[in-house]
Amino acid sequence: MSDLIEQAKKFAAYKAVDEHLPKNAKVVGVGSGSTVVYVVERLAQLKESHNLSEVVFVPTGFQSKQLIINNGFRLGSADQYAPGDLDVAFDGADEVDDQLNCIKGGGACLFQEKLVSLLAKKFVLVADSRKKSQRLGTTWTQGIPIEVVGIAYPKVTADLKKLGAKKVVLREGGKAKAGPVVTDNGNFILDVDFGPVQPEEVVPLHNQIKTLVGVVDTGLFDNAEIAYFGEADGTVTTRAKKV
Repeated sequence: MSDLIEQAKKFAAYKAVDEHLPKNAKVVGVGSGSTVVYVVERLAQLKESHNLSEVVFVPTGFQSKQLIINNGFRLGSADQYAPGDLDVAFDGADEVDDQLNCIKGGGACLFQEKLVSLLAKKFVLVADSRKKSQRLGTTWTQGIPIEVVGIAYPKVTADLKKLGAKKVVLREGGKAKAGPVVTDNGNFILDVDFGPVQPEEVVPLHNQIKTLVGVVDTGLFDNAEIAYFGEADGTVTTRAKKV
């Protein structure tokens, strides 16, 4: 990745925080991924001026929990809150279409990411420009991440193929772990290739998958309000929800 893109990711994260962190925020969601590191960096810079030492930060997984702790913020937990209790949630994305639907879960945190995003009044995405597309499944070709209960993965694999999946892969741990990736919730991840998904097909596809016994949640999100992208030339662009 070029230094210019990395710098743009940082600018995008800073701008997202500056424009969407409420002055009197009480609870803020912190997502996962490389761009969110810059979100927390900006929050740390604003700690004194915005009295953020009194704000509770809710993580979406181990990485964001460590970022919150390491920066001296108050740590909260998603099970303490109901929908609307979080003022805002900031998170990254693996791919975002022009209707602001997105694929998440490349880092295997999708369930907790979705939970925290749904607890927030406003869900803000931050990513680099390579994550933009017109249709999901165009730039992110590894497949839609789906979190499944371990003992159910063969059944869910068969179910997904009946729904039209071209390829279903149980995500492996690679050099870091013998066997499959295990999520923070103790589940497995299936990466499922349905090919490019039209914006209007995202919610119906998610609903079809979610009803399968054994599925915890999918990496298809449709609840972001705005997305900030760090561009290759060092600038920042946005996509907002179309009403």
